[in-house]
Amino acid sequence: MSMALKQVFNKDRTFRPKRKFEPGTQRFELHKKAQASLNAGLDLKQAVQLPHGEDLNDWVAVHVVDFFNRINLIYGTINDSCTDQTCPVMSGGPKYEYRWQDEQKYKKPTALPAPKYMSLLMDWIEVQINNEQIFPTNVGTPFPKTFMQVAKKILSRLFRVFVHVYIHHFDCVSQMGAEAHVNTCYKHFYYFVTEFNLIDHKELEPLKEMTSRMCH
Repeated sequence: MSMALKQVFNKDRTFRPKRKFEPGTQRFELHKKAQASLNAGLDLKQAVQLPHGEDLNDWVAVHVVDFFNRINLIYGTINDSCTDQTCPVMSGGPKYEYRWQDEQKYKKPTALPAPKYMSLLMDWIEVQINNEQIFPTNVGTPFPKTFMQVAKKILSRLFRVFVHVYIHHFDCVSQMGAEAHVNTCYKHFYYFVTEFNLIDHKELEPLKEMTSRMCH
């Protein structure tokens, strides 16, 4: 990792405090297992596979939280160059525009500047993953029937952060020497969501060419 990147990551410029798994819980053990696979240099395609005997909901929950933390940090590295002036619309090039909608203030899809969209997105995800009714932390507490639906929505929205960073801010990522780190994180994310069919193929279109070069 380059010195410039180290400085950025050491600042830990995430918007939010990280959601952590408590030691001693099943999720913590799974989180450690997932990290160990990555640290052992396992092929990313293998690293995302569901470990024998583990529950898919648990595995997805651990990865959703991990990707939220990591993608939050990636956006934090470029947010100085992502302003209302440079990015008046949350987009991925001229063909793709993302509008924000939630159950509270924005009841209809609304065009917003990228920084505002990102801030609302990270707030929204944080609320979901800290909600014990959706992401239970205690072993034995069942996941709700809607869990996978919420997880898919979180992941498809996190994918949009990659789209915006790659298409509009990759020069900034390259200048920091963060290219390899961001690419590895993206590949890990892509292999995970495609292994379990968690994002609609249409959503993946904006980075299709780059993905085929990088992941196939």
